[in-house]
Amino acid sequence: MNNSPYVLILYYSRHGATRTMAEYVADGVESVPGIEARLRTVPPVSADCEATVDSIPAEGDLYCTENDLRNCSGLIIGSPTRFGTMAAPLKYFLENTSNLWMNGVLINKPAGAFTSTSSLHGGQESTLLSMMLPLLHHGMVITGIPYSDTELLNTASGGTPYGASHLAGKNSDNAVDPIEKTLCHAQGKRIASLACALESASDHASEQP
Repeated sequence: MNNSPYVLILYYSRHGATRTMAEYVADGVESVPGIEARLRTVPPVSADCEATVDSIPAEGDLYCTENDLRNCSGLIIGSPTRFGTMAAPLKYFLENTSNLWMNGVLINKPAGAFTSTSSLHGGQESTLLSMMLPLLHHGMVITGIPYSDTELLNTASGGTPYGASHLAGKNSDNAVDPIEKTLCHAQGKRIASLACALESASDHASEQP
């Protein structure tokens, strides 16, 4: 069993853009020595109360489990925008993590969010901010992207200080552009670096008499 520390990249993607962003975020995580990226998704939800899905998706990343979340060193969540907030499947998953919340499992772990929208002003920032709320309730250390990543000053599509974002276009067929890709990478790298630093500080504190 692999016990290496990892940053969990937990996302929901309908048309593929958010999944592509997750892969670029993962590249950023894995640019930091000593920590890995673990990509996980969540199943769709249905208005039909009888609807079910297989426990293992037919393709792509595995569905996230409670243990994936419990054992992560950091967390980055991603979702397309739905009326200025995260998509229902990701929200539903997070709403069922009360057991972890009651036990304080995620306290002091670094976390962030990323999103994709069809239009430039389609709620990227409100979605990112709303995605941070459950993470704050879990006691996580929220981080965005600092302006030392100067792509934030030059982007004409996605990219915010609250987290990486992407302009997918009205048909959801815009590729993630180079600046968006760079910011995804920067976000993954930053949270992975913070995860390593916080774990090292925690280990050092535990060794003190």
